[in-house]
Amino acid sequence: MATMTMISNPATKYRPAPIAGLPDRQWPNRRLQQAPIWLSTDLRDGNQALFEPMNLARKQRLYQQLVQIGFKEIELGFPAASQIDYDFVRGLIATHQIPTDVTPMVMTQMREDLIARTVESLVGAKRAIVHLYNATAPLWREVVFGMSVEQVMQLIEHHVRYLRRLTDAHPETEWILQYSPETFSATELGVALRACHTAMHAWGISEKRKVIINLPTTVEASMPNVFADQIEWMSSHLTHRQHVILSVHPHNDRGTSVAAAELAMLAGAQRVEGCLFGNGERCGNVDIVTLALNMYTQGVHPGLDFSDINAVARVAEECTQLPIHPRHPYAGDLVYTAFSGSHQDAIKKGFAAQRPDAPWAVPYLPIDPADLGRSYDSVIRVNSQSGKGGIAFLMERDKGLVMPRRMQVEFSAVVQRLSDASEAEVTVDQLWQLFDHTYLGVTGLLQYHGHQLFDSEGEQGVTLDLSVQGQRRQIQGSGNGPIAATVTALAEGFGLALRLDSFEERALGSGADATALALVELACGGVTGARFGAGRHVNTVTASVLAVLSGLNRLLQAQPELLSDRVAESGHAAVPA
Repeated sequence: MATMTMISNPATKYRPAPIAGLPDRQWPNRRLQQAPIWLSTDLRDGNQALFEPMNLARKQRLYQQLVQIGFKEIELGFPAASQIDYDFVRGLIATHQIPTDVTPMVMTQMREDLIARTVESLVGAKRAIVHLYNATAPLWREVVFGMSVEQVMQLIEHHVRYLRRLTDAHPETEWILQYSPETFSATELGVALRACHTAMHAWGISEKRKVIINLPTTVEASMPNVFADQIEWMSSHLTHRQHVILSVHPHNDRGTSVAAAELAMLAGAQRVEGCLFGNGERCGNVDIVTLALNMYTQGVHPGLDFSDINAVARVAEECTQLPIHPRHPYAGDLVYTAFSGSHQDAIKKGFAAQRPDAPWAVPYLPIDPADLGRSYDSVIRVNSQSGKGGIAFLMERDKGLVMPRRMQVEFSAVVQRLSDASEAEVTVDQLWQLFDHTYLGVTGLLQYHGHQLFDSEGEQGVTLDLSVQGQRRQIQGSGNGPIAATVTALAEGFGLALRLDSFEERALGSGADATALALVELACGGVTGARFGAGRHVNTVTASVLAVLSGLNRLLQAQPELLSDRVAESGHAAVPA
C-alpha cells in the first residue's frame, strides 16, 4: 500500500503568517445575535462548478426558488463570460422579475472589455452590485500573473475608476461596488488591506457610495480561528469602516467553511456569500442552509425561509443535477431518522414529554422537523441496530398499538431476528405482520373454538371449547372475572402451574370499526421466563380469552412436552365435547 511522503509542506504558499498585532482579539467572547446579509452565489459560483452548467430554464427555476426563500442579494452570473448569463440577466430586468427589495449582483474580472459588457447587462436595473476581483496572494502574484504588489494596486485603481465612469453614465441605477481580494486568506494582511483601500478610494467611498469588501477563503488552508483573526484585523484596520459592508466568501477545502463563516461573523463580518447545500468549486462554498439553520437552533432567526426544506432540496437537485447526501445536515432524507435502539427510545420519550407550547426539547433532534416542513413519519425506522423504543413508537403511531414495556422488550428480540436475517430495514407494515404472526395468529397445541360464560357461586365461570393436540375438548374454570376463570380452567384442566402476571386492554380503531385488543403476560411452572399473548376481537371477553390462549401457546412452544405429558398422564383432565 502506498504511503504519503512529506517532502515539504504543500500548504506553505497558502497558509498565512500568524497575526502578531491581535493580542486582544474580541471575537471569542461574542455571541451571534442577528443574521447576516445573505448573498446566494448559486447561479454563478455554484453554476460554474457543475458538470453541465444550467440552461436558462434551470437558472430561472432556481432563481425563483432563491427569491422565495428570501435572499435579498443574488449573484446572477458572469454575463461578460457567458451569453446564457448575459441573456438571463437582461431577461430578468426587461421582464421586471427582480423584486424591489432584491439586489442583483454580477461578477467580472479586471478587464475593460469585460467590465463594459457587465455594466451593459445591468442597464435598467433599479439597483445593482458589480463585483470586481483580482488575486492578491503571493503564489498567484508570482506564479500566475507575474506581478509585483505595486502593479496589483495599479490594476485595481485603473479598473475601479473605469467602472465608476461607466456606471456614472447610468444614474437611474443605484450602483454598488463589491471588491474581493481573491485568495485573501493566503494574502499578507498588509497587502490585502492596501488592495481594499485602493478599491474604496478609487470608487469614492462615502455615506452615499458604500462599498462591499468581500474577503474570501478562496482556498481554505487554515483553521477557522485563523480566518476569524484575519477578519477581525481587517475590520479594525479598514478606513471609513462605517461605509463598508464587510463580507466573507468561505470555501470548504478543509471541510470547515461553516465554522469559518460563524467565527468570521463573530469577528465583524456583516454579510456571507454561499450556496444552497454547499455547492461550488472543489469542495464547495459555505452551505447557507446549514449556516442559516445553525443560527435557528440557537434562537436567531436567519431571515431565510426553509419551512419547506424538501421542496428547496428537490429544486436544487433538479437544477444542479447534484444529489443531496441523505445525511446532509438538516436537509438529508435520513437526518431525522434514528435506527439506533437507544436513540429511538430517547426520541420516543422526548415526543411523549414535549408539549405544544413549550420550547423544543427532544433528545437527538436539535430542531423540530416540522419547522422545516418535514413530517415525523421517518423519524424512527427499524433495522438490525434498532431497539424496543423505536419499534414501540412506530407501532403506536401507525397502528395504534401501545405495548407494555416488557412486551416491547420481548417483541424487539423477535424483530431483531428478522432484521438480522434480512439485513434490511423493516417497515411498519412488516412489523405489524410480525406482531400478528407472533401473538395474534400463533398456532400451537391449543386451538380455540368458542367459550361460554356462566355464574359459579358468586364468581364468573367459563367453559372453553378447545382442540388439544387435534382432539376436541371442553374444560371449565371460575374466578373473579372471565380472565381469571380462563386461567383457572387451563391451569386445573391440564395440571399446569399457570400464573397471570399482567393484563391490559386496548381499543384498535374507533367507532363501528373498533376492535378490542387484549394483552396478557403469563408464566408457567416448568418454563423459564414469562411470555406475552395477544387477542383481538370485537367482543372484549373473547379478545381476553384469545390473549390467554396465545400466551399459553407461546409458553408451550418453549416446552411442548409440558402439555403432552399431562394430557397423556391424565386423559380425564379434559372433558370430551
